[in-house]
Amino acid sequence: ALEVPNFKDVLKQFQKLVEKTVTQKTKERLGLYIEGDDVIDYDKFYTMTQTLFGPEVEDHNVKAFFRKISSNLDARTEWCEIFGYFTGETGAMSSQLKDENMVFLVSEKQQITHAVVKKKDVIKVIVKVPYLDFTVTASQKGVITIFNNQRKAFVSYPFYFHQDTAWINGCDFLPQQKCVVAVTERTVIVWDYKSKGSQNNCFIIKPMENSLLCVCTVTVSDHLAEDNILMGDDKGYVHLLTMTSDHFGLKQHKGKRESQLQVLDSETFNTVKRKLHDDWVLKVKYISDLNCFGSCSSDSIHSFVLDDIKRLEDNLPVKEFSVPRGVNAFTYCGKAKVIVTGG
Repeated sequence: ALEVPNFKDVLKQFQKLVEKTVTQKTKERLGLYIEGDDVIDYDKFYTMTQTLFGPEVEDHNVKAFFRKISSNLDARTEWCEIFGYFTGETGAMSSQLKDENMVFLVSEKQQITHAVVKKKDVIKVIVKVPYLDFTVTASQKGVITIFNNQRKAFVSYPFYFHQDTAWINGCDFLPQQKCVVAVTERTVIVWDYKSKGSQNNCFIIKPMENSLLCVCTVTVSDHLAEDNILMGDDKGYVHLLTMTSDHFGLKQHKGKRESQLQVLDSETFNTVKRKLHDDWVLKVKYISDLNCFGSCSSDSIHSFVLDDIKRLEDNLPVKEFSVPRGVNAFTYCGKAKVIVTGG
């Protein structure tokens, strides 16, 4: 049990800390200057939270809480979230969701369930793969599942069984390798879903320099033998990582393997990165119609970057746009041609 003297006073202090952080983020988005000693970054927020509640507070729970109030200034929060507990809503639908492990909710009359997602876990990413006619889902705690066109799970892999227990922050599909790629805070996961049973191939690429927050596949027609992925991290960098079948073929051996999990050194991969933002990169996306990539950040100055992927490898200026508060920058993608031609 949590033992904190004068718990009500501690809660009031924590509420003041949250309010001060939200106020700061609001000023930053308005472009207002904040004194250096008054700035609350994640490290300071975590230290102050741990001072209030003690060592029971875990880094990944506080990080999720801080990310929530940073990306959505109007979000409703509860103090218990910093311990990994969430307050459920009441109502008939809420009670129904507690009884079933919901993966998809097509309508109130048609529900598709699957028991791969355990209690206190949530679906973090849903990716549609049109040309293969299936859907990939990734849960926060590490269950990756592929659903066929009848919306039935035909293969699933629980990554939480392995030593890397960090949450999955993003997921996509590699069209050339025909594999699923996912990112946690410090690793890149590549899963060959086609292999069966004990031959199930899973590769962990690590270590990564910063905490990875999102990932997307780059689809270009002139590189048929390789897959490229874009990743955003908590230091404002966008990474471009290239992988080929040779990276994974070096670890293949004939006959039965004892372990399904294989660790690859990140230094063996071709990776470039560039700092485009001064805050967390919350989403990256490659827009094939424009032959450009886009990255979104909670950075109040450089909130949205849209440019050619070659800009990650040179020092030339990138095209930066200011996105109105509360607007998802990728809702602008349909108008991106207008934005670019307009200067």
